[in-house]
Amino acid sequence: MKKFLQKLSALTGALLIISSGSLTAFAADASASGGTPNTWGAILSTFLLPMVVLIFLYLLMIRPQQKQEKETRQMQENLQPGDEIITRGGIVGLVLRVDSNTQTVLIETGSNHVRLRITQDAVIKNMTAEEAAAAEKAKEQKNKQGISLSKPKDE
Repeated sequence: MKKFLQKLSALTGALLIISSGSLTAFAADASASGGTPNTWGAILSTFLLPMVVLIFLYLLMIRPQQKQEKETRQMQENLQPGDEIITRGGIVGLVLRVDSNTQTVLIETGSNHVRLRITQDAVIKNMTAEEAAAAEKAKEQKNKQGISLSKPKDE
């Protein structure tokens, strides 16, 4: 998906460069011919293509990234003692204390009980919350299957 988005952004950049060059050509034509209505239509279509591309990029790339960043921020703000987390550096630890004033988290790692103080921004995954959400989802699916199987058939 990342490669596709990179190719798409490169293509969009090329389209914007090409369309800006054609805009100056249309402007030169308009000044030479006295600005006929057909030229204004060409200028409008030249502006329309970049606008469509920008809207497409926003919907495809920017909006999902903002949503993911918002979810990550919420997860980092909702850390609780006892949560098992993974940091950006790949350290797995158990949250001992969350300090909201300094935005730091004290975690304990390994069997040697090594304690680390890290920033909340360094946390990328809350394993405890993900496991709880997965268990709840499985429970809902099991309930749906149980309800549909336990209904008596009318004969």
